[in-house]
Amino acid sequence: MKKIIATAIFESLSSGVRLDVYRLLVKKGPEGMVAGDIGTALDVPPTNLSFHLKTLTHTALVTVEQEGRFQRYRANLPLMMELIAYLTEECCGGNPEQCGDFTASSICPQCIDPTSEIK
Repeated sequence: MKKIIATAIFESLSSGVRLDVYRLLVKKGPEGMVAGDIGTALDVPPTNLSFHLKTLTHTALVTVEQEGRFQRYRANLPLMMELIAYLTEECCGGNPEQCGDFTASSICPQCIDPTSEIK
């Protein structure tokens, strides 16, 4: 991951509303949520929510898929795992194996393959 991408991700999460949206979508996992349900759950007006969802999708933290007249949003968990790996790659003086395995497949196998079982 490049520094400019990591910075953009942090900037997009610097809003309390966007952080709440992202955390809600992480909680929902691969199922995701439609925009109206996100707004209801977080008590955010549609126009305000639209602005925040656009920012999250622009940085690829959230993916969106059209379902009829609704849009379903999902957290891009592999990207977040990549960010965590970027932040920890110099862990323990450049020996991250001493700190633990921060790879996405280790932390969250379902982030990589939603059909895999958590062990």
